[in-house]
Amino acid sequence: PEQLMATLRKLRRQMDIIVSEVSMIRDIRDREIRIYTDAGRICRPLLIVENGQLLLKKKHIDNLKEREYNNYGWQMLVASGVVEYIDTLEEETVMIAMSPDDLRQEKEYA
Repeated sequence: PEQLMATLRKLRRQMDIIVSEVSMIRDIRDREIRIYTDAGRICRPLLIVENGQLLLKKKHIDNLKEREYNNYGWQMLVASGVVEYIDTLEEETVMIAMSPDDLRQEKEYA
């Protein structure tokens, strides 16, 4: 199940097969994987962290600053897997850092 969830998340972040608004939840207690595709769910954007590193880099910021010239915008951040939409149900099953300091503290405890 863990590998399946990792694959589903990767496919959602790449926006190849699974669109960014699809919610995927692994319920360990009930031994279920729930996938929600219904419209009207409240979602919030989150910056992605992998292996303790924020995927948003300076090059992304620079591209956003120059979007008048290169047509780079929010959708490109989502399409490149830097930003991910999480709904309220999925939010309960993921770790969310409120600031970059939280990432640094996590490294110290690991």
